[in-house]
Amino acid sequence: MSTANTVLDELLEPIGACLTPEVAQSLVELRSPASVQHRVEELARKSEDGRLSKAEQEEYDALVSAGNFIAILQSKARRLLKDRLA
Repeated sequence: MSTANTVLDELLEPIGACLTPEVAQSLVELRSPASVQHRVEELARKSEDGRLSKAEQEEYDALVSAGNFIAILQSKARRLLKDRLA
């Protein structure tokens, strides 16, 4: 995990501690809409080819950051659910 993600994980720890089992389960099941996933894939392809405009690079960076944010929350939710079963 990158340093930025490690810091984000630490910042989100209090939010993870507030999750109820129901909210945690909803977070674990959260998926991006197909339209968003297609856009991320399109921008990723363009990025690999070096064809992103500045606006597209900013959009791609924002989508990746949002994905990382959600992934960290989902990780905290999975941990909460696992701990409750233990």
